[in-house]
Amino acid sequence: MKIIFTGGGSGGHFYPILAITESIQKIAKEKKLISPEMYFFAPTPYNQGLLYDHNIQYKKTTAGKIRRYFSLLNFTDFFKTIWGVLSALLDVFDIYPDVVFSKGGFGGFPTVMAAHLLRIPVFIHESDSAPGRANKWAGKFATRIAISYKETAKYFPPEKVAYTGQPILEERLTPITNAAAEFFDFDESLPTIFIMGGSQGAEIINNAILDVLVNLVKDFQIIHQTGQANIEVIKESAAAILLENPNKKRYKPMGYLNSLEMRMAAGACDLVISRGGSTIFEIASWQKPSIIIPITKSNENHQIKNAFIYAKSGACSVLQEENLKSHILLAEIMKIIKNKEISDKMKEGAKSFFKPNAADTIARELLSIILSHEKLN
Repeated sequence: MKIIFTGGGSGGHFYPILAITESIQKIAKEKKLISPEMYFFAPTPYNQGLLYDHNIQYKKTTAGKIRRYFSLLNFTDFFKTIWGVLSALLDVFDIYPDVVFSKGGFGGFPTVMAAHLLRIPVFIHESDSAPGRANKWAGKFATRIAISYKETAKYFPPEKVAYTGQPILEERLTPITNAAAEFFDFDESLPTIFIMGGSQGAEIINNAILDVLVNLVKDFQIIHQTGQANIEVIKESAAAILLENPNKKRYKPMGYLNSLEMRMAAGACDLVISRGGSTIFEIASWQKPSIIIPITKSNENHQIKNAFIYAKSGACSVLQEENLKSHILLAEIMKIIKNKEISDKMKEGAKSFFKPNAADTIARELLSIILSHEKLN
C-alpha cells in the first residue's frame, strides 16, 4: 500500500496532511492492516523533522507559478512546470502509488498531473470556501473531493463531494489550560489575547498591534506570534515602546510556536486575532472568540469569503485590512473581552461551526480507495 501526498508546501497544506497520516497509521493499527508507505511531494519539505517523525518520505518537485498579471516569470515558470511534470511522472511511476492525495496549490500540480496521466486515483481536499485553480482543475477528474466549508460544494461535481471539515493535528485540538498562564509567566486574573499571524507572520497585523500596545498592556496580556522573519524587529520595537512601562512583561512576542506552545497559548487566551486561512478551524476547535483579519488580495479572495462565512456562525467579528486602524482594533478587542454575552455567543458559534473527525474520515476513505485499487490489480 502506497500513498503520495502533495500540496503547495505551506503550513495550511502541510499540517492537514500530517493529521491525515496520523489517522491512517492509527486506523491501520486498529484494523491490523499493513501501514502504507507514505510520500510527500512538494517544492520544499516544509518541516523535514516532522516528516521523519511521521515516517513520510520526501520527494522534491519542481513547480512554476502562473500569475494573473504580466510577468516575465510566467514565461520561465511555464517551462519550470513542464519540467516538474516530467520529473514527477518518473517519480510517481517509480513508486506507482494506490492513490495521490492533494491539498492543491501550484506546488501540487505536477504530481497531480502525473497521477492523472498514469490513471492513478486522485483525492483532493479544499480548505477554502472558494477553491484555487489547481483544485478546480483537479476536481474535474478526481475520484473523491473533500471540503472544509459546505459552501465549496457548488464548485465541484456533487456526486464526488464530501463535507468533511478541516483535518487538524490531534495535538493541536486540545488546549492546555492547566498551568497555561504560569507557562507564559502571566497573571491568571487578567484576560489574554493570542495573535496568530501565520508561519510567515503578518506585517500589517504586527504594526497594528504595536500601535495599540501601550493601551493593550494596561488591561490585557498578549501572546504575539509574529513570524520568524519579523521577530527581532518586533522585539526591538516593542522594547522601545514599552521601555519604562510597568506592564511590559505582559507582552510576549514569539516568532514561531511549537505544538506545546500553541496548545498553551490556546488554553491561556480569551480572544484570538488571526488571518482568514486554515487557522480559522483551529480557533473553532478551541471554541475561542476571535477577530479575523483576512488578506485582502488572496487567491479568489478566499480569505475574505472564509472570514464572512465563519462570521455567519456568530463565532467572530471580521475586520478588513482597509479598516485596520488602531482605534477600531482596540474598540473591537474591548467590545468582545469586556462583554461576556458577546464572548459567550462567539464561543457557541465556534462550537457549532467546527466539524470534528475530518482527518479520520478522510483517512478511512483513502484506505478504502487503496483496498479497492489493490483488488483491481
